[in-house]
Amino acid sequence: MSKLIFISNRLPVTIRRDPETGEFELTRSIGGLATGLGSVHEGGESLWVGWSGLHEEDITEAEDAELQKKLVKEQGCLSFHLSRQDYEDFYIGFCNEAIWPLFHYFPNRARFNRHQWEAYRQTNLRFFAEVRGHIQPGDTIWVHDYHLMLLPHLIKQSFPETAIGFFLHIPFPSYEILRLLPWREEVMEGLLGADLLGFHTFDYVRHFISSARRILGCEFSLGYLTLDDRLVRPDVFPMGIDYEKYRDAEDLPEVAAALKDARRRLSDFRTILSVDRLDYSKGIPERIRGFDLFLHQHPEYHEKVSLNLIVAPSRTEVEEYKELLREIQELVSTVNGKHGSLNWVPIHFFYRTFPFEELTALYMVAEVLLVTAIRDGMNLIAKEYLAARRDDTGVLILSETAGAVHELGESLVINPNDIEGIANAILTGLEMDPAEQKQRNAAMKQRLARYHVRFWARDFISKLTEVRQYQEVQTRRSMIDTVKEDMLSAYRKARRRLFFLNYDGTLVGYRDTPDKARPDQDLRKLIENLSFRKGNRVVIVSGRKREDLEDFFSGLPVDLAAAHGSWLKTLGEDWEKTEFFSADWKETIRPILENYTDRTPGSFIEEKVYSLAWHYRKCEPDLAALRIGELKDSLFSVTENLNVGIIDGSKVLEVKDTAVHKGRAVSKWLKEENSDFIFAAGDDPTDEDLFDVMPESAYSVKVGMNRSRARYHIKDWRALRRLLDEMATA
Repeated sequence: MSKLIFISNRLPVTIRRDPETGEFELTRSIGGLATGLGSVHEGGESLWVGWSGLHEEDITEAEDAELQKKLVKEQGCLSFHLSRQDYEDFYIGFCNEAIWPLFHYFPNRARFNRHQWEAYRQTNLRFFAEVRGHIQPGDTIWVHDYHLMLLPHLIKQSFPETAIGFFLHIPFPSYEILRLLPWREEVMEGLLGADLLGFHTFDYVRHFISSARRILGCEFSLGYLTLDDRLVRPDVFPMGIDYEKYRDAEDLPEVAAALKDARRRLSDFRTILSVDRLDYSKGIPERIRGFDLFLHQHPEYHEKVSLNLIVAPSRTEVEEYKELLREIQELVSTVNGKHGSLNWVPIHFFYRTFPFEELTALYMVAEVLLVTAIRDGMNLIAKEYLAARRDDTGVLILSETAGAVHELGESLVINPNDIEGIANAILTGLEMDPAEQKQRNAAMKQRLARYHVRFWARDFISKLTEVRQYQEVQTRRSMIDTVKEDMLSAYRKARRRLFFLNYDGTLVGYRDTPDKARPDQDLRKLIENLSFRKGNRVVIVSGRKREDLEDFFSGLPVDLAAAHGSWLKTLGEDWEKTEFFSADWKETIRPILENYTDRTPGSFIEEKVYSLAWHYRKCEPDLAALRIGELKDSLFSVTENLNVGIIDGSKVLEVKDTAVHKGRAVSKWLKEENSDFIFAAGDDPTDEDLFDVMPESAYSVKVGMNRSRARYHIKDWRALRRLLDEMATA
């Protein structure tokens, strides 16, 4: 029976050893991830795999066996333990000293240590080793967060038919930031092992697509990245909260008591609330300075408003965080000393965690919630505050660099680095009319109520299923083993066999410039073996110039069709021009291409007999994408009355005479040869004309996963070579 397997750095369970009995106690976590996946985890056959939080040195084998039994039986979880050194190097080291600062746009704080990277890689392998024995055919696996970015690829390598999802709970940075990571290729390859990649916002999706294109050369079309023979879907899934829990919290006796106490204690002053864990990404010093400026500019609010600043301890052993705590404490002391009085403390600073009851009570009392994160993946505090405000009053001041801002646009949006802007927003929030507050909050709460954390989890799983179904439709046309065996059988039985093979991208990989893609010795040997087999005839059909093809295949017994078929050469004969085609249109098109070449570094023009090709393989991808759109518009406006067409190929835009195409070129061989086995292979849009004229019995093969009129797909040019080699030696 198929099951769901969740994999995260930590389990949704806190494991504590009773100091008196020595027995382990399990307590369900109350975090957003545990809550969101809880309904899915508990609602069917599932397993949750993660680090126990314990160190190998602190538990015996017998105790471990007992703990595992308890975890599986009571929580449906499987855990393992890390040594203290692994924890230091993997979690404290690479995760929080390299990935966390880099992905939050603090590259100056990132430290890249090869030893820590190796610990990160080995720990991902350890996670895989722990889970692999539990993976069965039909299982769905959902991997979570930046600790395990190599894991999807590890699983996909061993279990290619398994549905794998990955969700990143922090921001995904722009390419310019990610490229600073020495192991960026390995990280991107690891992530692209997933079938569906989830991010909080479209910005993060956009950054991921850009990085995949630039770092690994992936193509992106119709919402999917193409990586070799796989399609991968990056998409947006903004994580929600347990909306009903906060909306109905006031009905709980414990929360009602905490609310009564909070109203009593805070009744003398209007309350601004700030809640975060200790981290440099949260912009805590900036909000203190903003509040300081507000008090300086508006003395009329002295002894009328207080900021309740809650900071949860985090990474207390790290010197950088100790320095941040000292800075916050000094700023609080300065503001209180500058503005405070005997009867009034402007900032109440709490360096501790608050239980759900007390924190929710503060949400209900605070007139303003102040969120000034420098960078935040989502920020659920903002959502919790709105959900807890049952009467729809209250003002949310929200950083424009927090992921939540994309859903909560009716809040007062601020730049966290604009201290004056923060001060102005505080004034606006305190003076906002209750009717306007309700209007803003009602719209935001409606979204939060609909897209809550359980919906988020179900939505992701549903999308993963949809992605897998789409992949299966595409791969049905791949040259799977059964089709290959049928084809090889037909090849062996045939007496006359005809091969039509494109060159670039089909027999060789693409290079920066066309002149570098010369045939290697292995390819020449392959074509020689294939051509010399009795009954075989091989035709190279390419957009290349005839001089190139004659040079590349000199001495080999093959026929050639150059320049998309405008020039033909049969073995032992001279080149012949198929028809006379006019190239006068080039004088109109060439200046346009030259203009875009000047404006696009790395691009160049290749002139062929009856076509002009604008290559942009060496260009910066985003600039090239912009220029391609502009260039197409420019070309369409001047080609509508010319007998030319525009073909968007693999990193090349080609303008050619519409009467010249590969379909017309191969008709000569199709008529002359009475073949009982025909094989055609190509990789770009110009090969679609070739596929169009193939008889139904032919084996037409598209190299790559892009849509095609070919009957079958094959992974890449290497896989095609292996297939041709099997036929050459059959």
